[in-house]
Amino acid sequence: MERLVGMQAPHFKMEAVEGNGDTFTSVDLYDYKGKWLVLFFYPLDFTFVCPTEISGISRRIAEFKDLKAEVVGVSIDSVHSHKAWINSSPENGGLGKINYPLASDITKEVSRNYGVLLEQNGIALRGLFIIDPKGVVKYSVIHDLNVGRSVDETLRVLQALQSGGLCPIDWQPGEAQL
Repeated sequence: MERLVGMQAPHFKMEAVEGNGDTFTSVDLYDYKGKWLVLFFYPLDFTFVCPTEISGISRRIAEFKDLKAEVVGVSIDSVHSHKAWINSSPENGGLGKINYPLASDITKEVSRNYGVLLEQNGIALRGLFIIDPKGVVKYSVIHDLNVGRSVDETLRVLQALQSGGLCPIDWQPGEAQL
């Protein structure tokens, strides 16, 4: 698999369910032209680590919106599974309402194109990609199934990318750049 950072993001068009759990829709990379996009992959609905990430990002969606960024979550589950998960309460193993769509990569093509598919398991690793308004992948992180991602770090990297400057280690908005 070749690197994606610095390259045009692989095109995708997937069926999705809105975070309200009621509305089916579709997401297409072209829909995000002119916007920043945080596209993240997670292994499966109705699991243990995934809802912590999905809910954590949802709670902070206003911060992403303030940065002119949209968020889309993706797994290999069907839109019907996504809908059932959103419409189930967290107390009953569900997700509850969220503030962005969950897309269905049921064919596994998008996961494969983004280099996160575990072929032998048929699920995606935890992969997160920040795509700029021109459709170029500017950041990617892919890691093991057992460890959730950091919303703070995702927002920090998004702000660093948007700053246009050289940002040293642990740079925070408002700090000097190189």
